Amino acid sequence: MSNVLILSWEYPPIVEGGLARHVRKLSEQLVPHDVEVHVLSRGDESMPAEEEVDGVHVHRVREPRRPRDLGEFVTWVEHMNADMLAAGVELGDRYDFDVVHGHDWLVAVAGDHLARRFRCPLAVTIHATEYGRHQGWVDKHPQSYIHGVERWMANRADVVITCSHYMREHVCDVYDLEESRVRVIPNGIDPLDLQPVDDLDRLRSRFATPGERLIVLVGRLVYEKGFQLALAALPGLVQRLGNVRFLVAGSGTHEEELRRQAAELGLDEYGTFLGWIGDDVLHSLYRIADLCVIPSLYEPFGLVALEAMASGCPCIVADTGGLREIVPEDERVGLRFNGGDAEHLATMVERLLTDDALRERLVAEASEHVLRFDWADVARRTAEVYAELRRAPV
Repeated sequence: MSNVLILSWEYPPIVEGGLARHVRKLSEQLVPHDVEVHVLSRGDESMPAEEEVDGVHVHRVREPRRPRDLGEFVTWVEHMNADMLAAGVELGDRYDFDVVHGHDWLVAVAGDHLARRFRCPLAVTIHATEYGRHQGWVDKHPQSYIHGVERWMANRADVVITCSHYMREHVCDVYDLEESRVRVIPNGIDPLDLQPVDDLDRLRSRFATPGERLIVLVGRLVYEKGFQLALAALPGLVQRLGNVRFLVAGSGTHEEELRRQAAELGLDEYGTFLGWIGDDVLHSLYRIADLCVIPSLYEPFGLVALEAMASGCPCIVADTGGLREIVPEDERVGLRFNGGDAEHLATMVERLLTDDALRERLVAEASEHVLRFDWADVARRTAEVYAELRRAPV
């Protein structure tokens, strides 16, 4: 049996984004693979410092609410790492860990120090990079600091895990790594987690009439997600089709700019910005929408596309990053558009919204396709990496 300490800055009930869901599902699915899993994360006074949930031993350090200012956030992360390191040292006195597994730069320092202290291998999963998020513009603080930590972390790790072949090439290029040190293990999805609210007809009636086509955009509202391209494509679609409505679900630093763009394009009467929404409403949106568009400029994986396909909502994705590995170019499970090209996106949206046979075929094929991204398989492959690290000299 392997005994693994997993570090993550978020873990349910603290969910800032997709990382918390990823670490939870991975941890729970590792348990049947003869892995004793301990997760070290953060919490507040309302959460137990230690508990066992679905076979996973969860340990939490008490941290204040994270600041919104990015400069202050970096200092906050440093303090969190110091607290995680202290807590991890105490855990090391109680348990013998075979592997330390850190997720992203936010726990890099604590993860590295604990692996050295325990004299065990360090695995690091890089879910995204600061370089990619900012299209290479990492010369100013705090982006330069975060990029530096990520580079240091990647080179300190005994093995790096990425969620796509695209990300393997990306991190090897950006951090000057040998490809042999990087393993590709895709993210998983559990269709049973995608539970909608009860009254879908009433929910849809809030945003579109029966004769209208509803397009949904889901994710963090940041520049690299490309929502500005989708908005730019909409006026022509509204003019040509007349029955198009849109929803934007999410929040982020680019939200106000996107709202201004929509107003300037005359789109206010054709759509709604919902802001941040809970999972139950999010999962319901996929089921009431006629189309989900993922227009990312930078996308390590593309979980939104998988969630939409698993919910019976056809997808159009940008031909970029990890999205290429989720939606092949053969148009069997979804459609692609040329990344960054709003005009081509509009063409593909019009094609899909006016071809019911195409939509039905994509939905049917996609429902089978998503079964390839199974959490049990993700956990099995991760457990194999742990076993490989245990056999190697430290």
